Amino acid sequence: MPGPSPILARHGAVAASAAGIDAGVAWHYGDPTAEQRALERHGAFVDLSHYGVVTVTGPDRLTWLNSITSQDLTTLGVRESTETLVLSPHGHIEHAAGVVDDGETTWLLTEGSHAGDLAAWLTKMKFMMAVVITDATEQWAVIGEPVDAEGTDDEPITWRDPWPRTLPGGTRYGLPDDEHPGSERPWRLVVVPRPSLPDAVAAREAAGWRLAGTWASEALRIAAWRPRLATEVDHKTIPHELDWLRTAVHLHKGCYRGQETVARVHNMGRPPRRLVMAHLDGSGHLTPEVGAEVSAQERVVGKVTSVARHHELGPIALAVIKRSAPTDVDLLVACDGGDVAAGQEVVVPGEGVSVDRPAPRGPVARGLNPR
Repeated sequence: MPGPSPILARHGAVAASAAGIDAGVAWHYGDPTAEQRALERHGAFVDLSHYGVVTVTGPDRLTWLNSITSQDLTTLGVRESTETLVLSPHGHIEHAAGVVDDGETTWLLTEGSHAGDLAAWLTKMKFMMAVVITDATEQWAVIGEPVDAEGTDDEPITWRDPWPRTLPGGTRYGLPDDEHPGSERPWRLVVVPRPSLPDAVAAREAAGWRLAGTWASEALRIAAWRPRLATEVDHKTIPHELDWLRTAVHLHKGCYRGQETVARVHNMGRPPRRLVMAHLDGSGHLTPEVGAEVSAQERVVGKVTSVARHHELGPIALAVIKRSAPTDVDLLVACDGGDVAAGQEVVVPGEGVSVDRPAPRGPVARGLNPR
């Protein structure tokens, strides 16, 4: 992991928690509300130099990555962005990465704390393939910007976030793409040489863009229902629970680790949990911690995974709760100082059925109980 960002040295920068997922960069630069508004107006950018960068080179890189991860990468075009997941044999999410290929190198962008583990796992899976895997986090830094465009040939390596577009081979549990709140959040990550980060920041400020902190980018991510590996994923998360089949899973590609669980839950089962966005009652000025218990009808049903104060929506959170929890009741979120009421906005419906789930088969023999 690289050390703290040099941008933290500027006047007014407030560092993100040293124990948190965004340690090493700024939480804000003195005015988080104005930073959010500028980011939402597409007039700001964020130092995300704590993110991880893994590169894969060699002629087998895309076919090999396709065979061991959840996304179809065999037809990925040059400078075309997608994302993929590494799943356990039981279908649980272990790694997530934004993917873009420049014609010679496949770039995998992930959480900084996961980059080394991802590179190590890929190296173990290399076998006789003609690929070279490198944890390049020390050499490259990431900048986030609200731009809905792939990188061009004269730009640095750029990953365009596909969320919430339902990609070919994917499916959705939640709202249609054009009705989804994430459709109002264009986002891409630009990869620059780490020694050039101050110059890249200065160039954007000279062009009239405002530097914003992770408070702003996280608030807009939460409002867009966008799952994040470091927050919404635990040791038993499957992608269906987070509506992540939209962008990170191809349901009709060849075999890969965890595919049986993905197919079984999609075709026959229902995800055991579901993602919700919680609109927290801010009247008591209480803010829950990540991991806080979430209750419905006096029963603990899940936990908070992300929380932020949005400049318009007020305090909001993402939470992963039991699928069986009622969708039409308010939630209670545990806080130091007392529980806080929260209206739930359904991300993954309680019935747990995707829009293209195959119809159940009828009885195959006379007298067969259809139940």
